[in-house]
This record gives sequence, C-alpha cells and structure tokens, in this order.
Amino acid sequence: MLNRRKFIQTVAAGTAAAFIPKTLTSCGDDVRKLENIGYITGMIRNEVRDGDWQEVFAATAGMGYTEIETGNYLGDSAQSFLSYLGSLGMKVVAGGAAFSENMDEVNSSLDRLNALEVEYAVLYWPWFGGAPLSLDDCKISADLLNRIGEMCRSRGLTLCWHNHDLEFHATKEGVIPFDYLMDNTDEQLVKCELDIYWTKKGGADPVETLRKYRGRYPLLHVKDMAPGEEETFACPGSGIIDFGTVLAEAVDQDIRHYFVEKDNVVDGLACLESAATYLKSLRF
Repeated sequence: MLNRRKFIQTVAAGTAAAFIPKTLTSCGDDVRKLENIGYITGMIRNEVRDGDWQEVFAATAGMGYTEIETGNYLGDSAQSFLSYLGSLGMKVVAGGAAFSENMDEVNSSLDRLNALEVEYAVLYWPWFGGAPLSLDDCKISADLLNRIGEMCRSRGLTLCWHNHDLEFHATKEGVIPFDYLMDNTDEQLVKCELDIYWTKKGGADPVETLRKYRGRYPLLHVKDMAPGEEETFACPGSGIIDFGTVLAEAVDQDIRHYFVEKDNVVDGLACLESAATYLKSLRF
C-alpha cells in the first residue's frame, strides 16, 4: 500500500502529460468533454499541513488539474507561489474576498486577490446572519453585492457570490433569496459561483437554476451528494447527482471553470484523483 509521500510522487510524475490548456475539447461528432478542471484548496488542507506543499500541488497537477481556487499563497510570496504553479501548468483563477460594510476590510481582501492575479473574487457567505433569511436580509445583501461588485470591476476583478441551501428557502414574505439576489444585482457587476450540491440540497434543480440565469455563472463548484436521508457530502462521481446532465448544460452555456470540492474531506488527494478520473470520462 502506498504511503502518502509515495502516492504524491507517483501521481506527480504524470504532470507534463496531464496538462491540457483548454476547458472543453471536441472528441469528434460534436461530442465534448471537460479537460480543464480545478479544485478549491480546502481539498488539500490536511496534506499541505502534514507534508510538502509543493509535492501536494505537483500531485494534483499530475491528476490533470490546471486551475486553483484559493485566496492565499504558500511559500515566500504570492509571486513565487504563482511561479511554481505555472511550472506545473496551473494557475489561480478565483479566491475568497471579504463580505463587509467596512470598505477597508474589503479593499484589503481585494489587494490579496490582485497579488494572486485571480480573475474572480468570491463571497462565500453573502449574509450577515444565517437561516432563516428575511426580505430585509436580501435587500441589504443585494445592495452590498452591487457596491463590492463595482469595487471589483475597478480592480480588474469579477465578483461572484457563492450559494448554499438557505438561498432556496422562501422568506416569510414568499421571496426566494437566490432569485432576489440574482434579480436585484447588476448582472454586469455580480455573478454567481453555483454550488451544485447546495443547490440540490436546497430543493432546487441545478439544471433549471443554470438555465434561469444563463450567463451569470462563470464558476461552478462540483460537489456530490451521498445517498441517504442525511444528504451528506460525497466525492464527485460517487454520489447521486447527475453530473452528466448538469455539466452538459454548463458546457452548452460555455461555462469555463469547474472546481471540485467536498466539505470536511479527510483524504483530499484520493477524492481529487477519483473526481478527476470521473470528470474526464464524461462526454457531452
């Protein structure tokens, strides 16, 4: 049985062959497949903590990952971090920003993202409270998203907000928070990083959600749901979500960035490897 270091070295050996710089590739007869896939770095938190971060990233590059979602760098500087990723055929595409009414705090987070040369700033929790949400919560968040979106645009960034399940539960006034945010933010300033798992968890259909706001989703979180009443997290391809149908719609919309995620993952490398194998096997 391979230990973690040997596993990392074995997978990393395939880095050069695995790098394919396009998101979608035609397989002939108008059949397409995903080639350019990414992951959020929370997936490798344990491995980076316990080992050599450069070996860990090299291992994921060897699996075929080319894009990273992170708001922080490793090593001596953002520039050295980006240089190392570049040597692996990888780049940082998106990272987390601050959702705050304190504009100094927001600007500080955007400074960090600019240093990482990302395209997208993501607000992972665009709320000041939790469920259940109210109509006032929706109004406050929509207004602030527009403000932060303008700040992002002035810095060459595109703002995205990330959903969970609570946005699909109606307020007492009958408003669906997801729809409110999408309908009451400037579509040129505010996009959405749709999380497929949380959308399904909220009782919505991911495909219909994609279709309803076509053009608003530059990023997707590819996360699966385990079978059973608890609806826990699963590595993509091992659960009950029909990714073939969901990603076919995403491909039709020319969505270009797909980030694998499994919350609370223990063995992130194993999950990333199985997810990469699965996602690269899909045809649309």
